[in-house]
Amino acid sequence: MNTFQWLLALHVTGAFLLLGGTVMAGIFGVLAQRATRPSEVAVFLGLTRFAVPLIIGGALLTLVLGLWLVHHAGFSYTAPWIIVSILLWIFASVAGQRGGERERKTREFALELIASGDAPSPELRVRMRDTVTLALSWGSGLASIAILALMIWKPGA
Repeated sequence: MNTFQWLLALHVTGAFLLLGGTVMAGIFGVLAQRATRPSEVAVFLGLTRFAVPLIIGGALLTLVLGLWLVHHAGFSYTAPWIIVSILLWIFASVAGQRGGERERKTREFALELIASGDAPSPELRVRMRDTVTLALSWGSGLASIAILALMIWKPGA
């Protein structure tokens, strides 16, 4: 295998890690939203932490190796599809991190509720349906999918 093939194979591996972790976190998030007891919410939101290393590792691999591929393949760093991909990557990273912080605080609240009887809580239900948290988390996932589409399609290349 030549350098380009190695870079591409590792870049695609990073994309699989990123998207796999994103899907995993999304599934646990949906399960947490459907849960009624604080203990269930805490478990599902706690499981999302296993997706975080996949997401971070995949995000770093895709960015570093993607930029290396741009250079190696002779693409222009100013090509619109590359600029949009980098901007989406930044948005996905920031939104995912902020959404994750908000979900961590919701999990901590659920853990407090467990200590006081594990009864369903209207306040926990409201936190689980928080539109800002949902927009950040789902926006991050959708941005990652949009990046994948740009990498495959390469409009204008």
